Amino acid sequence: MKSPMRVGTRETHDRATPRAQTRRRAIGDVLFERSVWLAACAVLALLIAVAAFLVWRSIPAIRQDSANFLTTRTWLPDDTPPVFGVAAIAFGTALSATVALVLAVPVAIGSAIFVTQYVPPRVGVWLGYCLDLLAAVPSVVYGLWGMLWLVPAMTPIQHGLATTLGFLPFFADPQGLTRQASRSIFVVGIVLAAMIIPIIAAVTREVIRQVDPGLREAAWALGATRWEMVRIAILPASKLGIAGAVLLGLGRALGETIAVALVLGTSFAVDFHLLVFGKNTIAANIATQFAEAGSLGRSALIASGLVLFAMTMLTTLLARAIIYRSGSRERSAFA
Repeated sequence: MKSPMRVGTRETHDRATPRAQTRRRAIGDVLFERSVWLAACAVLALLIAVAAFLVWRSIPAIRQDSANFLTTRTWLPDDTPPVFGVAAIAFGTALSATVALVLAVPVAIGSAIFVTQYVPPRVGVWLGYCLDLLAAVPSVVYGLWGMLWLVPAMTPIQHGLATTLGFLPFFADPQGLTRQASRSIFVVGIVLAAMIIPIIAAVTREVIRQVDPGLREAAWALGATRWEMVRIAILPASKLGIAGAVLLGLGRALGETIAVALVLGTSFAVDFHLLVFGKNTIAANIATQFAEAGSLGRSALIASGLVLFAMTMLTTLLARAIIYRSGSRERSAFA
């Protein structure tokens, strides 16, 4: 009589096991869903907290500013009356980031295509590792390299550009300053380009590797050359990922502080002359003046940080809009 009871108990336990497993999976799904929901809310709360802090600490300076904060070029927050604005440093920030992207994007994308499409896989892996090592170099090292070596080395090059291409506004030198070592926005752009190349190249390499191999094979089957295969199969399929890589590099270039502060001079000018001394950025201005600023001056620097925060957010939203529109066009084309 005991043996049938044991068998029945075991059978009952076996029948209940799938239900228990299903219940445990349901509990695990709920816990995972709530965990990722809390993580997303934490990121959003952190973003709101940073924005609220910047606004709160910026209000005293903006209220006491005797000039227009967004259009004034001078920076004298501790004078009486205080006169300061972010026009010059915001312009310098955008200009330096633009120069860095112009120099870095072709090199980064070209190196990613070369590593993934033109060299054997084993060689490409090691070349990728060498490029990634550039991202591990600290910012202060880039700044010291730019200040101590690149600025003197670029003096004859900048003077040659001003002499041969001086008719262009970007390379004009109306005062003949390129004959001397100039801590110009062009040198800063080179330093920033060296810093963001590994970021853009690393993301671009991974994006290219995710392209459907069938697209490559179809291009080869049509008789395309290697460059034609890259142009008609690789680049169109990976353009959204490449745009995201460029966005990451732009964010690094906009917010870089130490390297720019070591290379660039502390002046406030709004012009497109890339080869002469006379620019500054928001991040570099905060780094160089925060220690010696008074209470109102620090509040003004935080207000400039709020402008940099807004510039980064607007750039990100604009890039996301471009990517979303490109994705919508591709979906409608295949519909």
